[in-house]
Amino acid sequence: MTSIGPELLAESLSLVVYTIVAGVLTVGGVLVEQASVQHLGAGEAMIALWLAVLGGVMLYAGAYELGYQKVLSEYV
Repeated sequence: MTSIGPELLAESLSLVVYTIVAGVLTVGGVLVEQASVQHLGAGEAMIALWLAVLGGVMLYAGAYELGYQKVLSEYV
């Protein structure tokens, strides 16, 4: 029986954590963008703009910075 070395275990754990955080940020960003559109439809432009910026930052951090730069760079 082979055992997993501590380096491989630490690398796998960090990859799992990055994947979970990237997913949470991306889904959260989509939900915040949806709330932004709802507030815009209700006539609350300032709140809609603030939520749109916040959602954009969350999508950028989740999908690009963590998802593409950290997680996918491990596979390619």
